[in-house]
Amino acid sequence: MTAVTCPALFGLPETLDCGQAFRWQPVPGEENTWRGAAGARALTLRQEGGCNIFLCGQEEFDGFWRGYFDLDTDYEEKRAALSAMSPVLKEAIAFAPGIRLLRQDPWEALCSFLLSQNNHIRRIRGIIERLCEGWGEKIPGTGLHAFPAPEALVQETPESLAPLRAGYRARHLIDCARKVHSGQVDLSCIAQAPLEEARAQLQKISGVGPKVAECALLYGFHRTRCFPLDVWMKRAMHTLLPGFSPEDFGENAGLAQQYIFHYSRLHPELF
Repeated sequence: MTAVTCPALFGLPETLDCGQAFRWQPVPGEENTWRGAAGARALTLRQEGGCNIFLCGQEEFDGFWRGYFDLDTDYEEKRAALSAMSPVLKEAIAFAPGIRLLRQDPWEALCSFLLSQNNHIRRIRGIIERLCEGWGEKIPGTGLHAFPAPEALVQETPESLAPLRAGYRARHLIDCARKVHSGQVDLSCIAQAPLEEARAQLQKISGVGPKVAECALLYGFHRTRCFPLDVWMKRAMHTLLPGFSPEDFGENAGLAQQYIFHYSRLHPELF
């Protein structure tokens, strides 16, 4: 198998296990090695000797994974700007400096966060894995499946999606597939729309409220001014950064949210 090696511009656990994507898992018995899929592509990668090693060819790396991992963006500059805003934020960044914002497929991110509501990461991963295995095409030679396209779900019912064990979220997923497939919700237009309009368009979908819309926009459309807020994040902001609002972080708001979320999740004693 061919491999592409580049400097360790991001940390694997920090980026792949910080709640922004749900299809990545550490490889059992292999240190610092992760395996997962995005869209219809699968990848194994590992961190070794100060480098990230991608087990894929150069053409696939340049054509897809370089963009997916946002490797052409200068995160050092972003970290410096955010660190200067608050000693607490500086500490959160130093705790996990390797976080990067993945540039995920809009449809996949939208569905993933629709299914994530009132759920924990392990269970979300299970639902999405069952969704891909049951309705996605096989990714040749990998044992993994592509994320299913909208048309694969438009004829489904809550009963036929019962194997997902997604509960009430199944009907939201069906509504999402039907509205995206019909063009009633046009993801390509949302990508270019003003932020408030983009939020409103996504919330036409059953089950998509402000938080899910914000997650979809940040992780699927790379709208980096978005700052997903739930009860946990509101508590974290109130405790760690009183007086700050998401708007204060400007274009780096989504990245700031990742640092704060990850730091808070792994420091429950602060709350």
